[in-house]
Amino acid sequence: MPRICSSWCKNNMNNLVLSLAPKFTKLETLVLRQDKPQLEDNAIGAIANYCHDLQNLDLSKSFKLSDHSLYALAHGCPKLTKLNISGCTAFSDGALEYLTNFCQKLKILNLCGCVKAATDHALQAIGRNCSQLQSLNLGWCENVGDLGVMSLAYGCPDLRTLDLCGCVCITDDSVIALAYRCLHLRSLGLYYCRNITDRAMYSLVHSRVKNKPPMWQSMKDRCNEEGLRSLNISQCTALTPPAVQALCDSFPALHTCSWRHSLVMSGCLNLTSVHCACAVQAHRTMSSIPNPAH
Repeated sequence: MPRICSSWCKNNMNNLVLSLAPKFTKLETLVLRQDKPQLEDNAIGAIANYCHDLQNLDLSKSFKLSDHSLYALAHGCPKLTKLNISGCTAFSDGALEYLTNFCQKLKILNLCGCVKAATDHALQAIGRNCSQLQSLNLGWCENVGDLGVMSLAYGCPDLRTLDLCGCVCITDDSVIALAYRCLHLRSLGLYYCRNITDRAMYSLVHSRVKNKPPMWQSMKDRCNEEGLRSLNISQCTALTPPAVQALCDSFPALHTCSWRHSLVMSGCLNLTSVHCACAVQAHRTMSSIPNPAH
């Protein structure tokens, strides 16, 4: 599969892309991640003009790019399935909506830090156009609210990974919609979402009960099946131990033990009593070991 990675391109990346795009018309993967922003709209225009088979594009931290780049990609790269525009702070929600009208095969989308682009209006468009979406990063997109997340839940039922860390406006309604509509959800980030309460946790528990595995299924198979495997509720200070413990008990793949640690609760001092089954068992085992003789 044709691929270009820009990690070796330290200087004049924009001119390099302009010169290479016409020569790599069958390109499928292009990583243009930058530490020092160099890419400009004309380079993305060249990619869109020549690389019509592009499926995976990483433009993270491309601060110089404007909406013109998203308009160009919409017309030139309709086969995109993976797009990373994290940190591209100049993109607007209108341009993102336009992109999703044409790139409807998107499965992985990273919008972390795209505060202007990631709004409820844009998420409604994603939910309407991108039904195959499986992974979405909305970290620190403060304009995202319940309307947008609920639109995603209803329009993208195959969501597996959703990062809402720092989306301070969302409430329990977002999690409830995800719990009942996105049954394949494996990873959910709610860091610093302080409007989340026990009601959201119990909705996840109830959705699990509704779709619980057969009793005859082995414990190993039960742990490997669909269901939450990673949850970050750090700084969600409104949550109480009974609700989070019920969640932990319902999803065997969520662990509080240090060697697996997939249920992250840092900053929630009131949740120190919540433990997964293996952490409890390890504590009992350690307690049963006799003290060495002095």
